[in-house]
This record gives sequence, structure tokens and C-alpha cells, in this order.
Amino acid sequence: MAKKLSTPRPQPRGMFIGLGCGLLGLLTVCGVLGAVFYLGLRDPSTVQRPTPAPAQVSVLRLGYSPDKEALFTDLVAKFNAQGRKSDEGQDLRIEAVRLDAEALVKAAVSGDVQAVSPDSSVWLDQIDRAWSQGRSTGGTPAASIGQSQSGLVGETRRYATSPVVLAMWEPVAKSMGYPEKTIGWDDLLQRAQSDANFKWSHPSTTSASGLLATLAEFYAGAGKTRGLTEADTQSKAVLDYVSKIEKTVRYYGEGELAVMDRARREGPSFLDAFVVQEQMVVSFNQQQKGNPGRLVAVYPREGTLWVDHPLALLEHPNLTPTQRQTFSRFRDYLLDPGVQQRILQAGYRPADLNVRLDTPDSLISAAYGADPRQPQTALQVPPGTVLDAVRTGWLTAKRRTNVILVVDTSGSMQGQKLNNVKDALSEFLRQVPSQEERVGLIEFGTGVKTEIPLAPLSQNRARLDTTIRGLSASGETALLDAVAVAYRSLQDTNDRERINAIVVMTDGLENRSRTSLNQLVRDLQAGKERLPVVVFCIGYGNDADLPKLEQISAATGGQTRRGSLETIRDLYKILSTYF
Repeated sequence: MAKKLSTPRPQPRGMFIGLGCGLLGLLTVCGVLGAVFYLGLRDPSTVQRPTPAPAQVSVLRLGYSPDKEALFTDLVAKFNAQGRKSDEGQDLRIEAVRLDAEALVKAAVSGDVQAVSPDSSVWLDQIDRAWSQGRSTGGTPAASIGQSQSGLVGETRRYATSPVVLAMWEPVAKSMGYPEKTIGWDDLLQRAQSDANFKWSHPSTTSASGLLATLAEFYAGAGKTRGLTEADTQSKAVLDYVSKIEKTVRYYGEGELAVMDRARREGPSFLDAFVVQEQMVVSFNQQQKGNPGRLVAVYPREGTLWVDHPLALLEHPNLTPTQRQTFSRFRDYLLDPGVQQRILQAGYRPADLNVRLDTPDSLISAAYGADPRQPQTALQVPPGTVLDAVRTGWLTAKRRTNVILVVDTSGSMQGQKLNNVKDALSEFLRQVPSQEERVGLIEFGTGVKTEIPLAPLSQNRARLDTTIRGLSASGETALLDAVAVAYRSLQDTNDRERINAIVVMTDGLENRSRTSLNQLVRDLQAGKERLPVVVFCIGYGNDADLPKLEQISAATGGQTRRGSLETIRDLYKILSTYF
């Protein structure tokens, strides 16, 4: 909100004037009494009160998706620096707020932001539906509406686009016939089924790229390029097709930024292929600057979808005219030919079709792993009800998981630390919607205790919840033994149909295990041929041994992250998207 600069009110003048320095004290008293008498006789309605001065700055809070942070914050800064003013002379400013998809929808409905720029218009539909649901249930949105519109999203303009692609390391793509052959979902399926070492992934459907890639699979299974229906998503033939593809996924994930970060750090030893928007491929190759490893964008021949980066105004009742002006000016700024050229140089395709993609300085070129002639087939985004059906169908078709939660309950975990972990573990379970996923739990302190054997959530969800609430802290830290027990448990299942994973959390230093780090790492690496198990490690707080955890996770192609009292719950929530 804009800050209102208030003007001090003038005070009433006294009726009496001092007659001399010697009578100063008496006259001061008389002056005060006279002022009171004067004000008391006047009609309050006749007292002229100054009109508050208008705010000098009008701020429009705008939520944006994290994937385009570098470009978007730069554009906002340049817009603000130009000093645009409203018709009334107020400074018009944008306050950009980085929000993931879930937080963006919540902020939009609650009124915390007055405009949004997500990566895809699919979230605009989510905003409208959440707003309408709030009205129908009498929730917070309905309490402050005072208007008849059915949706919250108002004027919408796209200013940048990027097709959703399969990013592949160039040698992998060439081994599949690129660039002479147009690769499709069938080719990906055939390669994954014939090559046990081939690893690919896409984010969960909680992200735009993950949802749109899954939608493309459903379109391919239905043999359509537009008009996908709910009936199509429930067809046995379509679900079987999508299931075959999904069963070859290495693991899922939280979104594009995380997968690109690992690609930069690990290079071709990382996944062979993964789903991102084309801009991510272009930006990656632009930053490589001669470093080994190059990505290419593969546009599935069956067709692909686009993230369309809309800018949308939210028609909240308290939206001010100057905020509306700010939105209009920013919209025009983003569509300015010079800014559209800047968007192209960031690796996006401009919304202005007059901006050519085939100029020598364009990044949408083979030099950066992209093809301006692609995609040849653009798929249609169906209504929100069909997207819901795609999400439901994905839950049916996706690859299942065996995951063991390994939890440090040593003495250093006492108090708020353990309480936060209990909340985080409970949140993890809530984020796993399918009752068919198998989850187990192991806790460790001085020794290792298998609390809950691996089993479907339909059988042990209640027991897991009860056990988590009852966790208590004592003893030392047998971290390595605990990971070894969890690993052997998964190997004993010999279940190659599922993603096999361990999520391990510790807040301290290993000091009690009989298993050595070298032995554990050797076992984890050797087991890749028998049954791949991916280990995700959480170093909780500053005392956790991050280097040791990183050795454990790296041996399996997993990852290690640091958590804190404030972030541990969100971290477990993020990791749940991998399964």
C-alpha cells in the first residue's frame, strides 16, 4: 500500500495577547483558558479541517513466479527508475514479490497482491476458482467482496512465451537421432525401457512445466492436439499409455530451477533428460561459455504446450484508480518494442510477433540449443476441469514410491527442534496424496530403531502419524548405521517398479555407528546395478555434518540441503514432490 504523508493540523489561536513580559505566566494561563472558551462556543461543524494531502507514491504489489526472477526484477527496476506519474501527479511504482505457484494463488485471493505474473495462465484459472470457492463458502474472500463478478482475474496480457521441452544433453539426443529425427514420447519410452542407465525426470503436476508435460502425454495417448476431454483422461488406453511413460521416470521434483541448478553443478552425470521451458536451455548454454556439457531442446513431435507468462490485474474491491494506472503503464512498458527485444535476449520468445527470432543476435537458435521453427505442433490448454482430471489421472498413472524416513532423535534434538521436525514429517505425509505409496520410518539416537516397517499408506498412515507425534530425544548419533539399515531394507524388497528412496535428517555429527562412511558409500554405489536407491539428506541446523551428508547423497544421485527451525517444514514439503 502507498504510504500516506499526513499534514499536521493547525492549532486554534488563543483569544488573549500577552501585555508584557512581567505578566507572562498569568497571560499564558489566560491564553489557554481563552482558547478552550473560544472552541467551546463554536459550532463544530463550522471548524475548517484541512483536507489530508494525497499520497505521493502509489504502489502496486505484483507477485511473480521465481523462474524469471533475473529478467523480471530488472524490468521492474527500470520501470520504477523512469519516474512515471499518475494523472494526479503521484509516483507510480511496482513492488515485485517472488512467490511460488501455491503462495501466489493464496496472495492473490487474500488481497496481498494487486497483480500477478505467473509462468502460466493455468494459475489464473486456479486464482479465479479459489476466489469463487471463497465466496461460496463464506470465507475470507467473500467477506470483503461487495461485487458481483464471478472471477478475480481482470485484464490479462502476455508479454513473453516459452515452449515446454525435453532438455537433453546433446550426445544423448544425437544417440536418439537428433537433429535429423524429430523425437517423440514414443522414442523416450523406448529408450528408457531398453537402457537401464537412462535417467529422465519431470516435475510434479504442482508446477506448470510438470503439469503441461503430463498434459502433453495425455494428448499423445489420446492421439489429439486439441479438445482433450475428461473422458479422454479416464480412458483405459490413454491411462495405460501415460502409465508406461511415467513408470520410466527416475523421480519427480519441485520445478525447473532446482533441476537446472543440479544440471549446472553436476553436468552430464546428472539426468539424461528433464522437462523445462525452452528458455532454461537457452540460458544454460549462454552461461556455459565453453564449459563441457551442452543441452538441446527437444520438441516432442506429438506436440507441446507453452508457458505464456501473463500479466494480470486482480479486480479487488479496494483496488485504487492509481494502482490501475500503474498496471496499465507497466503493461505498455512490457509490450514496448525495445523491452520485447530485451525479453528475446533473455531467451524468451516475445509476445510481439513482429520481433524476429531469426536475426544473428537472437538466442532462439541452434547455437543455444533451440530451434525457432519449433514446435511444429502447439497443443491446446483445456478448461480447468480437464486439467484437474489430468492431475487425477497422473496420480493413477505415476510411478509409485518406496520411501523410508530416517529421523535423528538424539539428545541434541530436544525441545523446539524435535517439535518442528514432528510438524515437518506430518506435513510430508499430508503432501503424499496416494494411499498406494509405501512409507516407512526409522529413528536413531545411540542405536537404530525401526519404528514403522515399509507399507502402503492405506495400511500405516495412522500408525505413522501416532509414532511421529510420540517421538522423543535422547542419546548419541548413529547416523551411518541408520542409513545402512534403511538401505538394506529397500534392497530386500527388490522392487524395481517403484522409486526407492531414503529421506534422512540429522542435526549433529556422527559419533556412534559401527558402519564406516567409506563402507556405506561403497555399498550405495554398488547397489545401483541391483536396485537404484536415491538418498536425500537434510542437515538440520549449523551443527550438521554437511560434507558427510553430501558424500552419502552423491553416491546415489540424490542431494543434500540444509534446513533450519524456520525452513524444516517447507523443506520436507518440497521433498515430498519428488515422490
